[in-house]
Amino acid sequence: MMQRRLLLSAAAAAPVVLSGCASQNLDGYASEKPALDLAQYFNGKIDAYGIFQDRSGQIVKRFTVVIDCSWKGNEGVLDEAFTYSDGTAQRRIWRLTKHADGRYTGTANDVVGRANGQTRGNAFRWNYTLALAVDGKVYHVDLDDWMVLIDDRVMLNRATMSKFGVRLGEITLSFTKRAP
Repeated sequence: MMQRRLLLSAAAAAPVVLSGCASQNLDGYASEKPALDLAQYFNGKIDAYGIFQDRSGQIVKRFTVVIDCSWKGNEGVLDEAFTYSDGTAQRRIWRLTKHADGRYTGTANDVVGRANGQTRGNAFRWNYTLALAVDGKVYHVDLDDWMVLIDDRVMLNRATMSKFGVRLGEITLSFTKRAP
């Protein structure tokens, strides 16, 4: 019910015009080390721990994810198994393609269209629309997803979820790559 209230209140606020909002620039990470290669990092098994916070900052969901990752040439598969704090489970299988200049595209069962992203230095910015099921209805929400590599095993992820340009909340994740 809280998720539905969150989405409905954001939809009601959609006519509000937002201006003067600055966004991060991916180029600002170009010289940061270690350099992030998604195909290298997302290879093997990864554990992730995350939260979803609503617009007020209230944590409304906690979750863990086990990701089985593999690559064949420039094609990658990230098989994500989510377990939420309320006992529910979800699975998302990303199919990624690595392109020139650190660009990536991807699809998944609950992603509308194609996700587009690019790496610079130790950062990756990923944009996509997610078909989010809430209380028996499906809402299309936009994600502006940033990942920053800390070292060869740890990466942090922060994504902003919005609809009609109105911020609904944020997702924060910590990835830890398992030792081979």
